[in-house]
Amino acid sequence: MAFVVWMTGLPCSGKTTIVRAMQKHVPNLAILDGDELREWLSPKDFSKEGRIEHNKRVAHLAKLLLKHNVSSGVSLVSPFIVNREDARKIIADDSRFFEVYVRCSLQECETRDVKGMYKKARANEIKNFTGVSDPYEAPENPDLILDTEKETLEQSVQNLVNFLKSKNVL
Repeated sequence: MAFVVWMTGLPCSGKTTIVRAMQKHVPNLAILDGDELREWLSPKDFSKEGRIEHNKRVAHLAKLLLKHNVSSGVSLVSPFIVNREDARKIIADDSRFFEVYVRCSLQECETRDVKGMYKKARANEIKNFTGVSDPYEAPENPDLILDTEKETLEQSVQNLVNFLKSKNVL
């Protein structure tokens, strides 16, 4: 059964890495990476309104894939609670939509940042950067929490696989 795993967390928390590793367990998993999708799906508008619109567009894409029985792993910061609430409403199938909070401290995310985004944000070279100059509203009641500071990549992936099996979608 197709599903949508909506991975949310700070930049560099491990969202995309986990989704990519999931392809070993779900070979046809569509990866909807926020950074990649911004190149062609949404303008590079990082205002709150721009982020809300980008999230809605990605949710509509995930819904279309789900309609055609394609599972997707959405790797999107989705910094605001309203982003994830909108995604759940747009997809409109709670039995196949799962919000996964990829929890990682800001300090650890900055350590993992190979692109230097946090450093640029702290130097005001990047505006509206989540976790630095823009807030991140952690999920209040996610379907699953993956703590990438305490778990290895393999443990996080296995926890996600086990969760999806418990929901009878894998």
